[in-house]
Amino acid sequence: MTDACFQDPRLAALYDALEPDRGDLDAYLRMAEEFGARRVLDIGCGTGVLALLLAGRGVDVVGVDPARASVEVARAKPGGERVRWVDGDCAAVLPLQADLATMTANVAQAIVDAREWRTTLRAAYGALRPGGRLVFETRVPARRAWEEWTREASYSVTEVPGSGAVESWVDVVEVDGPLVSFRWTYAFAVDGQVLTSDSTVRFRERQEVERDLTARGFVVEDVRDAPDRPGLEFVFVARRPSPGRSASTA
Repeated sequence: MTDACFQDPRLAALYDALEPDRGDLDAYLRMAEEFGARRVLDIGCGTGVLALLLAGRGVDVVGVDPARASVEVARAKPGGERVRWVDGDCAAVLPLQADLATMTANVAQAIVDAREWRTTLRAAYGALRPGGRLVFETRVPARRAWEEWTREASYSVTEVPGSGAVESWVDVVEVDGPLVSFRWTYAFAVDGQVLTSDSTVRFRERQEVERDLTARGFVVEDVRDAPDRPGLEFVFVARRPSPGRSASTA
């Protein structure tokens, strides 16, 4: 099920105001340029920030997300008509022949079910042209990022256009092996309503991710550091090989 913060219309409308700094997307914009991507599939596009940035650079973009409320926010933004928005999973866009597929922020980690993870990788492979690349990030488990997800560190009061002042904070609910569950709370001053959104993410080791990618037919081309979070994340660059060419030259 999709988290309430992405699926509930009132919460989806808050996302951009509560997450105004998207400097994490700069690396994806640079990689799209590095790989000469003219068609991009943005898996888990959310409110469409990356998709719209790419479209503004003349890239043909398909943004797909199962959270309809978030997709509607994206569609309504200036320039939204430049992007093909899909309410669903990435299998819904096949075949696509994309040069690049992306999963930014928490998208890869939010796919906690092993079967759903394999299905997503398989669909991403099918959406790429031979030689196309899948790029995504995932936190380094050993850095134990969840230990910093405290109410004290996350508490904020944000003035949101159309919603007024909104208090928000996060609490970790459970740590169960590679799974970390947490709850965001949102309190609206305008009417006193309090909404919550429960999430679970999976922390995968580098070897596990590489094994999963290889099993789905990808060649792991590179594992990079995240420029905005050095030492905290793996950024995977996986390639769909071209027929008749070796893995090292495809």
